[in-house]
Amino acid sequence: MAPPVLDPKTEGELKAVFYAFASFGLGTRSVEIEGKNFIKLCKDCKLMSKALTTTDIDLIFTKAKTKGARKVSFEQFMSALDAIAAKKGTSYEEIVQAIISAGGPVDGGTKAEASTYTGVYAKGGPTNVDTDPASLASVCDRTPADARGVKVGGAGAPRRSTGELIGARRSTGDRPAGSK
Repeated sequence: MAPPVLDPKTEGELKAVFYAFASFGLGTRSVEIEGKNFIKLCKDCKLMSKALTTTDIDLIFTKAKTKGARKVSFEQFMSALDAIAAKKGTSYEEIVQAIISAGGPVDGGTKAEASTYTGVYAKGGPTNVDTDPASLASVCDRTPADARGVKVGGAGAPRRSTGELIGARRSTGDRPAGSK
């Protein structure tokens, strides 16, 4: 079944959108559209619904292309739009207007959210900048530490508000009352 004839202005606008989707992700201009880009066209133009799934679109694309081919031409694309209109139960002109109003492919891309970072990256990421490049003291920190790597003494050791080292052993005479 041949699709309805469009006026030259509408057909020109539809061709421009078709070529934009056909060339999307290829790096060169293409005059035929692949199946993945045809599905992207239908998603970006909001043609998808419960009545029209990606499986339906893939089947319509397969019926529209010639046997053994991987892409469809603009004429085959127009007949595929007619099949989409029949599947959705809308007019061919509504489908064409939805595609023209989309204007072209949407390149959403992906962005990582900083709130989902873990490990070193949650703290700002790794660094190759030394804190004190003029001294080896920052590289060779030899202050005493317990088995877990926590500083036991020295300037960097954790202290109580009284100034007493946390985790430091007390002498036998400093035991609190009631302890053995």
